Amino acid sequence: MNKNAPMKSAPMGYMPNDTPPMLQTILLGFQHVLTMFPATAFVAAFCGFHVGTVLLASGVSTIVALYLSRRNIGNFIPLFYGSSFSYIAAYQGISSAVMGTPYAHFSGPLPDEVISVMQAGIVITGLINIVVGLIIRAVGKASVDKVLPPVITGSVAAIIGFGLAKAAVVDLASNNFLIAFITLILTIMFSVYLQGKGFIGMLPVLLGGVAGYLISAILVKGSVNFQSVIAADILVRPNITLPAFSGPYLITAIVSISIMAIATIPESTAHLYQMSLYIDRFAEETGREKIHLDKNVGFNLVLDGIGDFINGLFGATAGTNYGENNSLMAITRNYSGPALIAAGVISIVLGFSGQLAALVGSIPLAVSGGLAIYLFGVIGMQGIALMQENNVSMFQPKNLAIGAVIMVVGIGGNIAYTNGLLPIIVPGVFPSGLPAIATAAVLGIGLNAVFLIFKPSSEM
Repeated sequence: MNKNAPMKSAPMGYMPNDTPPMLQTILLGFQHVLTMFPATAFVAAFCGFHVGTVLLASGVSTIVALYLSRRNIGNFIPLFYGSSFSYIAAYQGISSAVMGTPYAHFSGPLPDEVISVMQAGIVITGLINIVVGLIIRAVGKASVDKVLPPVITGSVAAIIGFGLAKAAVVDLASNNFLIAFITLILTIMFSVYLQGKGFIGMLPVLLGGVAGYLISAILVKGSVNFQSVIAADILVRPNITLPAFSGPYLITAIVSISIMAIATIPESTAHLYQMSLYIDRFAEETGREKIHLDKNVGFNLVLDGIGDFINGLFGATAGTNYGENNSLMAITRNYSGPALIAAGVISIVLGFSGQLAALVGSIPLAVSGGLAIYLFGVIGMQGIALMQENNVSMFQPKNLAIGAVIMVVGIGGNIAYTNGLLPIIVPGVFPSGLPAIATAAVLGIGLNAVFLIFKPSSEM
C-alpha cells in the first residue's frame, strides 16, 4: 500500500439516526416533499379524494411510523408514506357503483358519502397489514424469505417502477417533452456530477425541479400559474370524513380495496430490503456499523398498517412507503429519519396551507414528468440491484419462470390496459378487471409456492 497516496474521503450522507443541521434538515425534508407530491397529489385528484386531506394524512402517518420505529427497534426506518397507485382501480369501481356513473378524473372531490364507503375498505386494509406483520414477526424473517424470496420482491419492485413508465411519459411528460427532458437531464447531471461535493450534492432532485420550473416559466407561456397561488386561501381546513361501516356497498369496498394488500405487502417488503441494502452499503463505505433493517420486515408491515388505518380515519387514500423517496435517498445517500420527519411536518403544513399547496401544485406536469422518468426508473433498477445483491441466479429455470411471469404480466398489463386492469372480470369484486401489478405478485407467489411444495430435482 502506498502510504503517500491521498486518503479517500468518506462519501457525504446521513445514516437513519443522524440529524443534519437545521437548515439542511428543512431543505432535505422539502426535497422529499417535492419528490412525493406529484404522485400523492395525482392519485388523490385522479380518484376524487381531497388533496389537502391526503397530504395531512401522509405527513401524520409518516411521522407516526418514524416515531414508532425509533422507539421500538432503536433505529428510524427511513420511509415516506404517500398515496399508492395500486388501489386506483378499486376506487374507480366503488365510486362508479355507489354513484351509478363513472367518476370523471380530476373533476373535483367525490361526495363525502362515497369517500366514507371507501374509507371502510382502507381501514380494513390497515388492519390486515398489521395482522400479517405480527404473524411475520412471530415466524421470523427466514420464513418470510421462503414465501417472498428476492426474486419475487426484486421483480415486484421492478414492475412497480417500470410499470409506472406510462404515467411518467404519457400522463406527465407528454405535456411538454422538451421541458421534461431538460428537467430530466439537469437532474441526472446534478445527481452524478455534484455527488461528493458536500451538501449541495444531496439536493439533485430539488435543484432539477427548481431549474425545470424556472425554465418552463421562461420558455412556455402560461405553464406556471401564479394567479392560482395568489388567489388561494392562506389557511384552509382539510376535509375530514369518517369511514362508513354500513350500506349496500360496504362488502364490495372492503373486498375490492383490502385485497390489494396482496400487491402492497410484497411492494413494502421489497422497499425495506432495498433501503436496508443501500443503508448497509453506505455504512460499510463510511466505516460505520451496519444496522440490517431488513430484519424488521414484520414490524415494517405493522407500520404500513397503522399508516393505512390513519388514512382510513382521515378520509385519505390508502398509502404505501414510497419508492420515489427511496430512490431519492439512494441517489443522495441521505437516509436521515429527522429529515423525513421534517418532510412529514411540511406535508401537514401543505394540508392546511392553501397558498403553499398551490405553489407546489403549480409545478408544471412536464417538470414532474422529467423527475418521474428518473425516479420511477431508479425504483425499477433498485429491484434489479436487490436481486443482484442476493445472488439470484437467472440460470435456474425456477427463478427465470417466477421473474418472467411477474415482469411481463406486471409491466405489460399495467401499460397495455386502461388503468392497468387486465380484462379478467370478477363480478362484485373486480368489475373492471384484475389489477396487473397485484395479479403479477399473486402469480409469482403462487409459482414459488408450487416450487416449495414440489421441489425441482436440482434442489433435492
